[in-house]
Amino acid sequence: MIFSKTLIYWYSNSKRILPWRQTKDSYYIWLSEIILQQTQVKQGLPYYEAFVATYPTVFDLAKANERDVLKLWQGLGYYSRARNLHTTAKHIAYELNGKFPNSYNELLKLKGVGDYTASAIASICFNEVTAVVDGNVYRVLSRFFGIDTPINSSKGSKEFKQLAQELIDKKNPAEFNQAIMEFGAMQCKPKQPDCNICPLNKGCIAFNTNRIAELPVKIKSVKAKKKHFNFLVFISKDEKTILEKRENKGIWQNLYQFPLVETSREQTYNAFKKRVTSHHLLKDTPFELTLYNKDAIIHKLSHQHLYTKFWIVNTDALSANSISVDKIQDFPVPILIGNFIENFNF
Repeated sequence: MIFSKTLIYWYSNSKRILPWRQTKDSYYIWLSEIILQQTQVKQGLPYYEAFVATYPTVFDLAKANERDVLKLWQGLGYYSRARNLHTTAKHIAYELNGKFPNSYNELLKLKGVGDYTASAIASICFNEVTAVVDGNVYRVLSRFFGIDTPINSSKGSKEFKQLAQELIDKKNPAEFNQAIMEFGAMQCKPKQPDCNICPLNKGCIAFNTNRIAELPVKIKSVKAKKKHFNFLVFISKDEKTILEKRENKGIWQNLYQFPLVETSREQTYNAFKKRVTSHHLLKDTPFELTLYNKDAIIHKLSHQHLYTKFWIVNTDALSANSISVDKIQDFPVPILIGNFIENFNF
């Protein structure tokens, strides 16, 4: 089909030179695909390079401490990807003798690997004819074929997957998959694409009916919840502080944070001081409380917005669970807390 051939020709002349495109090693392809889930290439590239340098084989990653893996991942977000990455590395290293599954169906059984990632690895590494469908592919197909089925509906996911499977180059599935993803990222961009130089514009329904801005269609997501986070940054006279591990499932699982007090609304200084006086870490302990940031820092996650304040708690001594402030950098923390640590002069 002209559509597929045009994409592959465009890709051969316009693709970016990226390290994972220089190999078909399943470990490196898997690593790149996990890092690039919900992440742009320019943000993910330095993380990919760091992981390859630190863990050059799946065995190296499997042997790593989870805390070290999370620390290397710090700042990339969606930390469940890092935990799944480590779990899957151990499974492949210790149960599969270091060999990745070589088919789409078997790859799907790996933790953290869904339809898109399994299709990418299967086609790129093992030449299996299975089409990838990600945000870029949705955009290219919906615009070119004028499809207004919501891409985040079950009907949409099936419809676009079937269409991509019909279009894929059966002789060169890896090239086609990489071409359509690259085309969506570089040419058929979400906003203000330069359609006048697009090699597909003559057949593009969205371009010829002036519907570029309307497609693809997406069902509006539920409004993000608003939460108020108050972190207690303890500092003792002997320069110690407290970090706690988030054990519960949810955001930032297994990352570290300063002791957290979650409130239903923003706190005034007097109200919060009265509240924390009974905190288990401060009972019968003299302390001085200082608000670090008067205006709440708004940290936006996909499903919630965190209105955050950091409260400095100066006290004489801390419990046995405290750590030296110069050890803070050894712990994996959410980017919200990482930014505070970077800016605060301990």
